Amino acid sequence: MDSATVVPPYVAKPLELLPFRAVMLAPARVGDPASARALARPYRDVAGRLTQWMARGDASADTEPALYLHEYTSGGLTVRGLVGALRVSRRAETLEERVVWPHEAIHPEQAGELADRMLQMDLNPAPILLVHHGRRELRELVAELTLAEPDWRYLDRTGQRQRLWAVRDDATVARIGSLIADSRCLLADGHHRYAAYLRLQEQHPGTPWDSGLAMLVDQADTPLFLGAIHRTLPGVGLDALLDGARRAGAAVTQQARPRALGALDSTHMVLTDGDAWYAVAPDGLEREAAVSWLHDHVLPRLPRPPRRIHHHHTVDEALAATSAAAPGVLLPSPDFEQVQALVESGGLLPEKATSFQPKPSLGVIMRPVLDG
Repeated sequence: MDSATVVPPYVAKPLELLPFRAVMLAPARVGDPASARALARPYRDVAGRLTQWMARGDASADTEPALYLHEYTSGGLTVRGLVGALRVSRRAETLEERVVWPHEAIHPEQAGELADRMLQMDLNPAPILLVHHGRRELRELVAELTLAEPDWRYLDRTGQRQRLWAVRDDATVARIGSLIADSRCLLADGHHRYAAYLRLQEQHPGTPWDSGLAMLVDQADTPLFLGAIHRTLPGVGLDALLDGARRAGAAVTQQARPRALGALDSTHMVLTDGDAWYAVAPDGLEREAAVSWLHDHVLPRLPRPPRRIHHHHTVDEALAATSAAAPGVLLPSPDFEQVQALVESGGLLPEKATSFQPKPSLGVIMRPVLDG
C-alpha cells in the first residue's frame, strides 16, 4: 500500500492574494471534458492551444490585472471566494507563523509531475481552494461587491452557474489585503498543486513563480460541504476488519442494512461485505476523526496490510464496489472545526480523508504565470 507521507512546507504569514490577468475559457468550453483533456496533455502544446482558442473566441484574456470575486452555484449550494495569486515565497518556522495548513500528506513524485506540467504550460490551470473564517468586515465588503453587475455571468457545461467580478480599484484591493493578512487557511483542495507551487518557487525565486493561483472561501459566509470519502479494501476479509475494530476498542453490532446505514453518523462507521452489515462505534471520536481511527488503529491490526485502498465519494459508489473480496468501510462526514483544530495543532488526516464540495468547474479562471 503506497501511502502519502510527505508534508509540503508551510507558507508564512501574512496571507497575500495578488492581482493577476486572468485567462478564461468561453462558457461553452468551461467544464467540458474535452477542454480538461486538452489542458492536460500534451503539456508543451497548451500555451499555443490557448492562443488558438483565443483567436477563435474559445477563450479570452482579461484586459488588466485584478483580484476576482468568483461565485458559483452547483446542486443548490452557492460558494463565493476571492481569487488571486497566493504569495508562497516565505516559509514558516513556527506553528504561529503558518498561514496555509495542509491537512493531508502528498506524494513527492506527483507534485513534481504537476510542477513540470505547470512550468511547461506557463499556466496555473485551476485555483487551489483555501478555507478560512473571515472577519465580519470582509464579509460585508464581499457582499457590497456582489451588488454590482457581474463582469461575467453564465451557465457552464456542467450546470454550474458562474458569476465573476473583477476588483481593480486600488483602495478596495488594499482593503481586502488588510482584512485577509492575518487569516489562517485550511487547504481544502489541491494539496499536490500547492506542493508544486512551492517546488516551482524554490526553483525560480524572484519570478512570478513566487505565487500560485488560489481561491479563498469564507466558511462562515458560503461554506463548502465537507463530506466523507469511503473505502473498499480488496484482499482484506470482513472478519479480519471486524476483529481489528474490536481490538482497537470499538463496539461492533451486527444489524440489518437499513438500521446499519441509519447509524452512520459522527459516532459510528459501517463495515460490510454487501451481505452482512455492522455498525462500529469507536471510542474517542470526540478527539479523533473516524478516518484517522481507521488508519491508525484498525488497519495496523490486520494480519497483513491492504494491498491497496480504493476511495469513493458517495455511499452508493462504495457499495457498488463492495464484495466479499473487497469489504466496504462507510465513514461519517468529518467536522470542519475538528479538522481545523487537528491541523492547527500540527496533526494530519490520512490521504483522501475529506471531500470539500462543490468545486468550481475547470476553465472558469486560469493564471498565465509569466503574464503576471
